[in-house]
Amino acid sequence: MERRLVPVKLDSYKPLREIVLEALREAIVSGVLEPGERLMEIQLAEEMGVSRTPVREAIRKLELEGFVVMIPRKGAYVAGVSYKDVKDVFEIRRALEVLAAGLAAEKATDDEIEQMERALHYENEPNSLDEIVQADTDFHALLYKASRNERLTQILSNLREQIQRFRATSLAVPGRLKTAIQEHMDLVDAIARHDVEGAQGIAMLHIENASNVMFETMRESESRRLNRSREQQEF
Repeated sequence: MERRLVPVKLDSYKPLREIVLEALREAIVSGVLEPGERLMEIQLAEEMGVSRTPVREAIRKLELEGFVVMIPRKGAYVAGVSYKDVKDVFEIRRALEVLAAGLAAEKATDDEIEQMERALHYENEPNSLDEIVQADTDFHALLYKASRNERLTQILSNLREQIQRFRATSLAVPGRLKTAIQEHMDLVDAIARHDVEGAQGIAMLHIENASNVMFETMRESESRRLNRSREQQEF
């Protein structure tokens, strides 16, 4: 059996289920576990050096996040993502977040702006990918709240699982986090100045950069998959 995952390192500050969850999510984001691949609890548990229980719990959570799909009578599989899936989601997200940024620039209170600034502080701290994604999610949630449009916030919440997977993938790319934080800082600055057009422009740039990173990551992953396939055929 080919071993691709490594035994997890126990962390006294985190429950084992969280450590396993982060390791499996990272394996999917990085392409170690490929789209369409079946997730066998026993095999994953053996490779990670844990029991099946935390693996089972992690797979259930990853299903909620959109990383895994459960097929009746067949089991769990890494969810596939097409270029069209990414294009469709980012088109919707760009339109909605530009709207949210403009409304926040009009309506955000001093307290809401301060909350966003505090959220930026947490994003700047060195954390695991899971914590980075959560900090990024929290920042965007504050932006939606400051828009004062409950319908808009609800629509964006409905896209949460799909956005979350793309967010984790793009933020895992070296250098993207630093750029994203700077974009967030520029956005908060524009909102604090109540610069509607400025906030909308920064929000659009932020989403476009994230989508470009996502597409590039998908192309690299596909290239690696094809190379592995050729190597196996030659062998």
